[in-house]
Amino acid sequence: MKDGKSPISRRRFLQTSMAAAAVGAGIQSPLVKGLVPGANAAGSRPDKDITSHYTACDMCFNRCGMIARKKNGVIKKLDPNPNCRKSRGMICAKGNAGIQHVYNPDRLKHPLKRKGKRGEGKWERISWEEALDHTAEQMQKIADEYSRCGIMFTPGVDAQSRFVEMFAEVFGSYNFTNHESLCLLSRNRAYLDTFGEVPTADVLHSRYIIIAGSNPLEAIMTPDTPDLVEARKNGCKVVVLDPRFTKTAALADEWHQIKPGTDMAFFLAMCHEIVKGERFCCPDNTHGYDKFVEHIKDYTPEWAEKECGIPAEDIKRISKEITEAAPRAMVYPGRRSSDYKQSTQIRRAMAIANVLLDNWDRPGGLMATREVGVRGWDYSPPFYPENPPDRADADQVPGLFSDIGSFQLLREAIIKQEPYPIRGWFSFKTNFLQTGANRQKTIKMLENIDFFVNIDIMMSDTAWYADIVLPGNSFLEREDPVTALQGSSACACAFLRDPVIDNMFESRPPLWILQELAKRMDLEEHFDFTMDEYREAQLRDLEGALEIMRQDGIYFNPSQAYGIYAGDPLKTLSGVKEIYNQRYEQWGIEPMPVYNPPQMPDKDEFRLIVGRPAYFTQSRTNNELLTEFMEENTLHMNPDAAQRLGLEDGDLVEVESSSGKGRLRLEIDGGIEKQTVYMVTGFGSLSPQMSQIYQKGASIAEIQEDAYDEICANMAMHETFVNVRKVS
Repeated sequence: MKDGKSPISRRRFLQTSMAAAAVGAGIQSPLVKGLVPGANAAGSRPDKDITSHYTACDMCFNRCGMIARKKNGVIKKLDPNPNCRKSRGMICAKGNAGIQHVYNPDRLKHPLKRKGKRGEGKWERISWEEALDHTAEQMQKIADEYSRCGIMFTPGVDAQSRFVEMFAEVFGSYNFTNHESLCLLSRNRAYLDTFGEVPTADVLHSRYIIIAGSNPLEAIMTPDTPDLVEARKNGCKVVVLDPRFTKTAALADEWHQIKPGTDMAFFLAMCHEIVKGERFCCPDNTHGYDKFVEHIKDYTPEWAEKECGIPAEDIKRISKEITEAAPRAMVYPGRRSSDYKQSTQIRRAMAIANVLLDNWDRPGGLMATREVGVRGWDYSPPFYPENPPDRADADQVPGLFSDIGSFQLLREAIIKQEPYPIRGWFSFKTNFLQTGANRQKTIKMLENIDFFVNIDIMMSDTAWYADIVLPGNSFLEREDPVTALQGSSACACAFLRDPVIDNMFESRPPLWILQELAKRMDLEEHFDFTMDEYREAQLRDLEGALEIMRQDGIYFNPSQAYGIYAGDPLKTLSGVKEIYNQRYEQWGIEPMPVYNPPQMPDKDEFRLIVGRPAYFTQSRTNNELLTEFMEENTLHMNPDAAQRLGLEDGDLVEVESSSGKGRLRLEIDGGIEKQTVYMVTGFGSLSPQMSQIYQKGASIAEIQEDAYDEICANMAMHETFVNVRKVS
């Protein structure tokens, strides 16, 4: 189907697209009238009593500019901020549905203390004073008995997560990890070890883009998603490699149904062709070019065809076309890269292909980090001599990020209680029981946790297993620090949030919670600041930026976009682009990507791949405005595979792996590879207080096996083989 013909009907595609566009354009769903007190019907005349407030979206990681419209203390509508270049003056369906995030009837309203067994759902309402006193007492007890590293801290993607990280350091625990260890680290590792930093993609100005293992038109990324549409209009050629016909594939010039796990074969063969054609611009700016030429001599397109299923002639043609478009050409670095045990080396092959295209720090290629100018808060954590020497997950993989670590390796350490006991867990806005592979192993980990405190806005599956649940507030009720953002060629920018409405119920921001805990644990001096003081320190080098943010909702630094490294060394050991990685050689691993064929499923097995649609981000699916588009997830299966198993569209099926099983409806999908099945994240909730998704569909966390990347321990989300059967 490389001609781009969609396997879904045109009518169905238009129905879905128009529904999503309606929410994306700010058209109010009928549900809003029931969920928001006094909400105006769509199409009503503007109200002169409505006030407008700049803010930034928090429904995913993009932080798109937003304007909240408020009347009588109630948010009526969320609109895009036309001043925000990063989001191109738009917000998506998720951003519009942020109003229901605030007024969700499932919101946590007051602190809760567990009364029964974990997961039993028996809670006692307690005061903030009781909750904070008990939390401080239990954390101090663990610190005294097991050392301060006896508590694991896991903040999510949030403007106040930095405060949780600060608190972990001040408290004295090295055992800090976050959601990035589930989705980003292998890409980050690969590009850091090739270019010295993680790039952004100048999609808008590119003339040729290969997208593999990413789906930016469905899993939205700003400005890449709108820029890809615009670049395509401007004549940029887009080639997609994916075992599934995605929304991005539907827009592309070519879609090639690559066999799962074989991306490295394609890119090594592409490198072979680029080198063979002598199109590479400047081997002097690399380390190990000659070794790489020798290394890839047998990685021919003919060899790659047998591995990845893409014809050799197509590999040769694509290689020629992309080099002719270079340097305004790229292999798109993507975002989520947590696919296989070899994901770092797969991404290294992609990064090296970009090296050969000579697109680093140039228009239409990969961009270096632009200067925003936001600074950090200076503080000095105490030294605790009784602490163990290192993280509990240290030294298990060679390329572990010491500041992030790995949730999976920490979970294993907690279960085994090695190299030392971890008996506490402090979690904010993370939901590892919905996003971390092998849910039953996470529940087993909790058997070794004496005390678990969770801060969130709703009773997530992870909160459902906590001992103390603290109600956090929403992004529209918060005063947040300044957040710096990279926006590719669009901008380098910064924003802040001030409260649009007062805290609802008894919800509180993380900083307030941490400051109150610090008072109770003799750590107050390290958290003795106001938000104004913190912001002032952040903006000490940006005179007038605060006023600009208040006036326009966002600050843009007129920083250099291209040629940032002109004449300067890169942040690699050699100071140049490392094709042959010296650090890997020191670690005793392959300094250049070596292809190892992936294990293939048996005849009656399927490889499970996962992803997210435009309506949801990870497990943040409990939103009635968004479940209008998808009430529950389905299992996508090739029609030939379904026929072989005697399955029909809409059948209830059970999907089972060695880790667990789940039930969901079957969706026949002519655009998916025959031994591959697909489902989206965020369904099959354990918590009855997630009313929109409780027991609807299946959870990826229940089914996925807990494999991880061999270099950085990023969760490997596509290494799970499943059996599928019809449920009577």
